[in-house]
Amino acid sequence: MNFDAHHQPEPNLAPPSARRTNALFVCSLGRMRSLTAEHVFATRDDLRVAAAGVNATAEHPVTSNLLQWADIVFVMEDVHRNRLLEKFPDLASNRRIVSLGIPDRYEYMDPQLVRLLRTRVAKALDG
Repeated sequence: MNFDAHHQPEPNLAPPSARRTNALFVCSLGRMRSLTAEHVFATRDDLRVAAAGVNATAEHPVTSNLLQWADIVFVMEDVHRNRLLEKFPDLASNRRIVSLGIPDRYEYMDPQLVRLLRTRVAKALDG
């Protein structure tokens, strides 16, 4: 999902029967793992996706608006979940947060990263 300068998600105007799940992908800087996930899942008809980082130096940092928008939050590592809970205790505790267990050792669109994301996100979404 593309955000304007204020990183505001687009409103969901689809009727409830056609509503897509808003999925937020989070890593440290929002540049490698979460951005890869955003691009990998952007074409799924049942998802609206966004990527962000928990670090202060992230290009697109996680905001309270992003968390409010998200139906599900995928964090790459448990440390990202912990940072969300510290920074946004009320919002983060009311969201489904799934840790994918993907360490910070992949470049953007690394084929192994793409395979891990597809497998682990599908498992979480499809149950």
